[in-house]
Amino acid sequence: MLIVSLFSVFKFLQKGDVMDVYKKRLIHINHCRGVGWKTTHSFLEHDPTLQKIYEYSPHDLIRIFSMRDKHAETFYHDLHHLNIDDLLHEYTIHQITPVTRFSDLYPPLLLNIFDPPWVLYCKGNLKLLTATKTLAVVGTRYPSQNGLHSIDKLLPAIVSKGWTIVSGLAEGIDTKAHELTLKLNGKTIAVLGSGLYHIYPKKNMSLAQLMTKDQLLLSEYPPFQKPQRWQFPERNRIISGLSRGILVVEAKMKSGALITADHGLEQGREVMAVPGSILEERSMGTNLLIQNGAKLILNAEDILSELSC
Repeated sequence: MLIVSLFSVFKFLQKGDVMDVYKKRLIHINHCRGVGWKTTHSFLEHDPTLQKIYEYSPHDLIRIFSMRDKHAETFYHDLHHLNIDDLLHEYTIHQITPVTRFSDLYPPLLLNIFDPPWVLYCKGNLKLLTATKTLAVVGTRYPSQNGLHSIDKLLPAIVSKGWTIVSGLAEGIDTKAHELTLKLNGKTIAVLGSGLYHIYPKKNMSLAQLMTKDQLLLSEYPPFQKPQRWQFPERNRIISGLSRGILVVEAKMKSGALITADHGLEQGREVMAVPGSILEERSMGTNLLIQNGAKLILNAEDILSELSC
């Protein structure tokens, strides 16, 4: 049902200049509080042009879309007070490109997940959005030396084969994956759990700035959105959704890396893990993944074989 309805919307948007007007409305709605992915989908099903949304009162929003009173009031306020033209102009100045779900630039792999973001805010090399040889590398924020050395052993051969490395700019394994890929003159994408104006962690600000030159930063959150705890597990579905496979290097039993792996399994991605000592807490999560069927990785050839390359 979802696929059919979105296909109908896409076909409608090919007519004339409707696409540009629609994209602006979708980006505008994406900036408003009080609505999430499901409500935006309901808006689209009700009116693919999104024009009627601007004509509704808070009472209409509650009646038609079953929005909560507070959410409807908040959304109505933002929709009629935010100047989207001013925001888009500012983003242009800061070289931030909003890419909507219906844009030709939208990552093809991400289209296949259940809940692809309606808008991606991107800064850097936009050509990486359509990369299909993509591998997610994730793991603990507090890696051991063995974990870091595992990255050193595995990534060079992967990067040399033209694979783009996707991670989350977090401390530890994520940072190592991004930095080593840069050192190897490869390509890497960082998926943020906050808006582009609020790089997190702050200690990775210089890394993020470096990546905007030839690499790519992206987020489903508008640039002004500050980091909040709930956003990071949510963004993990994008890390896996952008990738053909997920490599987990050191992870505790409850960790963001395992959430990313779970998303990958739901999305039909290949999940791989580097084994570790049964005495090491940081290896408990990766060992559990292997026990449950993830590919045990000992060298780069294991990764390439799993991805059928």
